[in-house]
Amino acid sequence: MRMYDVIEKKKLGEILTDLEINYVVEGFTKGTIPDYQMSALLMAIYFRGMNTEETLALTLAMAKSGDMLDLSKIEGIKVDKHSTGGVGDKTSLVLAPMVAALGIPVAKMSGRGLGHTGGTIDKLEAFTGFNTDMSEEQFINNVNTIKIAIAGQTANLAPADKKLYALRDVTATVDSFSLIAGSIMSKKIASGADAIVLDVKTGSGAFMRDEADAIKLAKAMVDIGNGYGRETVAIVSDMNQPLGLAVGNTLEVIEAIETLKGNGPEDLMELCLQLGTQMVLLSKLTEDEEEARSMLEETIVSGSALAKFKEFVEAQGGDTVYVDQPQLFEKAPIIQKVKARASGYIAHIETEEIGYATMMLGGGRETKDSPIDLSVGYIFKKKLGDFAEKGETIALVYANDEAKLVASEARFLDAITQQKEAYKKPNLIKCLLK
Repeated sequence: MRMYDVIEKKKLGEILTDLEINYVVEGFTKGTIPDYQMSALLMAIYFRGMNTEETLALTLAMAKSGDMLDLSKIEGIKVDKHSTGGVGDKTSLVLAPMVAALGIPVAKMSGRGLGHTGGTIDKLEAFTGFNTDMSEEQFINNVNTIKIAIAGQTANLAPADKKLYALRDVTATVDSFSLIAGSIMSKKIASGADAIVLDVKTGSGAFMRDEADAIKLAKAMVDIGNGYGRETVAIVSDMNQPLGLAVGNTLEVIEAIETLKGNGPEDLMELCLQLGTQMVLLSKLTEDEEEARSMLEETIVSGSALAKFKEFVEAQGGDTVYVDQPQLFEKAPIIQKVKARASGYIAHIETEEIGYATMMLGGGRETKDSPIDLSVGYIFKKKLGDFAEKGETIALVYANDEAKLVASEARFLDAITQQKEAYKKPNLIKCLLK
């Protein structure tokens, strides 16, 4: 088999076989297929696309290029949740303990933030002593014992995807539905869950800004999961404004704790209930959607979700005093009011820019090795549809550096558009795909 022939075949729009796709992924991962040939194939895929069978074959080849976690020693149906990334998205911190409090095992591999989106692992490290670098044995034991563990992705999880993504990033082939879907799902399949719930974001703060594109991506990922025998569901949710009110790692952890206490923002709680309902249904704990939602709501009312979160933090070495007294978290000392430049209803938030404004404070990273300041960020006082008078506070900014604050605040305000006419808030949930 020759790489030249595979490139020529896809250039002509023909269907690649499983054998050909496995040959390409294995050869590129091992280094026997050079970057220039792989780049040519990626561009051919970008223009010609891949069908469902090709995309599934590519996903499985990438998943099997490294470690395939065996979670068979964990009792029950393991349900994982994955978000395509957004600003202020602290869903996992609330959702995972709610689901685990019902006795459903949550064995989750999470990543760090990159660019304008935040990472679950970064947020958890706001807890002094919290450890996400766990052995497979400890990971499995924690899930069996307390029904929840969240760990960082292992270095050898889908290494073909890491190598392919780096090449896509410099060859303008990132935005291919087959390649995006394969990249995400290869890691989910390698992570070993029995069922998967996907939160696909759309809007000004999402990778897929256009709703139709987000739905297309969600369907591609659902097809991959179900094609591999992993029951998969996707919810397409709005990211035309930050989720919740807090943006910034520690600030988001505090908001997650308040949400577990029943005092969280309405949109964050609603998204957790929507995603959680699908997780409960996939776990087979109940087949009734209303009952599943009611069970999740009861974990908040009874305090069992908060208690589970505290148990989870303790099991992974974190100091649980912060759960009881979140005011003890270290927050940036410079706190300033961000005031509206005009009077009117907030009609547009360029959410990606809010993420970059937080990065300018030190709250995000431009490369995977960039240091990160957990203590900085923003807390919104006004969001889409809210009216603000000129000079009224629309957010609070937390910073450690005056110069960074000035530049960040200017970028923040540039991202906010007001209008005189009333503005209707967008629907949080766009659609559900199974």
